[in-house]
Amino acid sequence: MGTGSSKDRSRQSTSPEDTSRVNPPPSSSDSHSYSSQLVGGANPETGEPCRSRQVHSLTAQTGHGNNTMSNYNVQTNAVSSVQKTKDQLLKGVSILKETLDSQDDVPHVFVVFGASGDLAKKKIYPTLWWLFKDGLLPRQTYFVGYARSDLTVQAVRDKSTQYMKLQDDEKDKFEEFWKMNSYVKGSYTERTDFEHLNQEINTLPKGDLAHRLFYLALPPTVFKDVSSNVRLCCMGHDGLEESTVSTGSGGWSRIIVEKPFGRDSESSADLSQHLSKLFREDQIYRIDHYLGKEMVQNLMVLRFGNKMFSPLWHRDHVQCVVITFKEPFGTMGRGGYFDESGIIRDVMQNHLMQILSLVAMEKPASTSAEDIRDEKVKVLKCMPPLELENVVVGQYTGDPQGEGDAKNGYLDDKTVPKGSVTPTFASAVVFVKTERWDGVPFIMKCGKALNERKAEVRIQFKDVPGDIFGGQCKRNELVIRVQPQEAVYCKMMVKAPGMNINPEESELDLSYGARYKGVKMPDAYERLILDVFCGAQLHFVRSDELREAWRIFTPLLHKLENEKIKPAPYKYGSRGPQEADDLARKFGFIFSGTYKWTKPQL
Repeated sequence: MGTGSSKDRSRQSTSPEDTSRVNPPPSSSDSHSYSSQLVGGANPETGEPCRSRQVHSLTAQTGHGNNTMSNYNVQTNAVSSVQKTKDQLLKGVSILKETLDSQDDVPHVFVVFGASGDLAKKKIYPTLWWLFKDGLLPRQTYFVGYARSDLTVQAVRDKSTQYMKLQDDEKDKFEEFWKMNSYVKGSYTERTDFEHLNQEINTLPKGDLAHRLFYLALPPTVFKDVSSNVRLCCMGHDGLEESTVSTGSGGWSRIIVEKPFGRDSESSADLSQHLSKLFREDQIYRIDHYLGKEMVQNLMVLRFGNKMFSPLWHRDHVQCVVITFKEPFGTMGRGGYFDESGIIRDVMQNHLMQILSLVAMEKPASTSAEDIRDEKVKVLKCMPPLELENVVVGQYTGDPQGEGDAKNGYLDDKTVPKGSVTPTFASAVVFVKTERWDGVPFIMKCGKALNERKAEVRIQFKDVPGDIFGGQCKRNELVIRVQPQEAVYCKMMVKAPGMNINPEESELDLSYGARYKGVKMPDAYERLILDVFCGAQLHFVRSDELREAWRIFTPLLHKLENEKIKPAPYKYGSRGPQEADDLARKFGFIFSGTYKWTKPQL
């Protein structure tokens, strides 16, 4: 529920709208035609889309049959590659549908607590709609909204529709979706209101036998009350064997909890202990939407599916690892909510630490959820608590030359307490004390009101020993860009064209928008909510992961707050405070600023 990442959750194709799909080669009956197409790509550094024009000619036009055949081979390979990717996606969808079809004889009820809130209208209801229209939910799935507000289903619909990306040919399906919805008004503390909610569920077709999913899109202050009342009044039969309460229900129950999972070690442990008394660990889904992102999930395959990376992924070759999250906007009038957490709790302690553990972990025994999460926990256990001397915090100020919100600093937000020292930017250096990573700095950076929107992992390798090019070579980098314009690319040195032997920077580039034209990548929330239906916990946070992450950050957070350490100012729209660049430089990261990207000509 953190504000630090709400803007990055748009559901979109990975290819720019102004690019066309690769055309298939002409048939033999059309041997004198030619095809012209726009080839889409993206600047690997900025993620901005670009276009270049490509023309495939035939023998009749060019007179060079061999060259033409080569062009068509390239084109055919591109078509085959895209088709293969689509086939794989369809196969995956088919498997999911088979998994869910096996549950079609049992109804499912998805309860949204906090149905009147921003998260519900902007993410949860749109995600449920996308899954529903794509046929990825069990056929008998019903949706129940619950909140304190006096609303109707129509009111929830009116609030959510603008975020659902409704197409003209989907209107009938859209009406069908809302017919599966109901709404219950109630408090978060009164047991009688939850008994009424259970009665509402039981009135649905086979509702007393339904599998039940409870999404807590709520502020942490009411987690305990709601979870306790769900356990007492609304659970399916699964897990209630030892309870004195009987609802007569026969299905399983799963509960989805949104971050923040506490404010520090003590509060997080208190919440975890509370939940563990009510539910089994396999019933609890702590959602961190970053674990549902395509490129974050790709880290596993990139690391353990490519032999060439195995020897390089080591302290002997890696100078540092930089994990970055940047937003180009401020708190946008919601500073009062943000001020309760700050950027470290909102982004670094969860999103960035999850990515770090995937980058640094050893190969798991299998791809099962528990094997992978075991390895992630081992990484966290090898990390000492953060020290203030390895941290820079900042707070944005207004830009007098800016436009709109850019003119206002964080403290100009009327909802922010006067004189607040809550950081809107943080850069921290941590170490993983393992044989593989000992001595390698992991630099995490995150902030609001910065110069661009970007989330990425940048692995910078060490300098080439025995340099024979007079200092012209720059360090190699492997970059995994999570957003925008998902990509994996490697910055490397090549010979500059010409008669001399001068090196210049170039890249090996896998931009998803260019490689997988026309392939839609699912939104992170789609993946994760579907995982809950399927009972797959791989991309959710386990209680011991949470405990170790808070152990690393709690001493720092208490020191910042108890001593009211003033954050360094930085201008809205800048790269952040200069002190952050100095910190990265201190630990060996080199930003050359000389890299220039060139549009690919295929």
